[in-house]
Amino acid sequence: MKKIIAFGASNSKESINKKLANYIANKVNGAQVKLLDLNDFEMPIFSVDRENENGIHELAYQFKKEIIEADGIVISLAEHNGAYSAAFKNIYDWVSRISSDDVWEGKPMFLAATSPGSMGGKTVMKIAKDRFKRRNSNVIVNFSLPYFSKNYSTQNGITDVDLNAELEIQLKTFEAAIQKISV
Repeated sequence: MKKIIAFGASNSKESINKKLANYIANKVNGAQVKLLDLNDFEMPIFSVDRENENGIHELAYQFKKEIIEADGIVISLAEHNGAYSAAFKNIYDWVSRISSDDVWEGKPMFLAATSPGSMGGKTVMKIAKDRFKRRNSNVIVNFSLPYFSKNYSTQNGITDVDLNAELEIQLKTFEAAIQKISV
């Protein structure tokens, strides 16, 4: 059974991005899903001075361990002022110091984003796609969901037919990449 880690790149307790990440990850056929909460990985703001004084924070190693043990990663990116949330960026910064290789360990990634508005997190999605593909040579698919409360329901998932069809296409590509991962 393939293992998927999923998280909303936000520290909001009611994060719509966490809901979307969980929904997408649980659509992966035959996968065991572990939903992470960024609040469990809260660390001091990264700085080289802190790293030099205290080393890399233990929670960064724990987060990296989750990545290493996964066969695929689902992230739904919260957009704060057009970029990553501070909580996600801080974890990313700490974990990136563990090794000079890809933070995501070359794992297939499903990048999603949603927002209450019409853009659906497309600005942060562009930033993430551009950044993550520089080091991760594996499949990185993406999906943006505008108007979260209009286009998603807990009971039915993605309610817009066209958006759901787009999600399913991306999901098939992601699933195929995960199946190629050797155990």
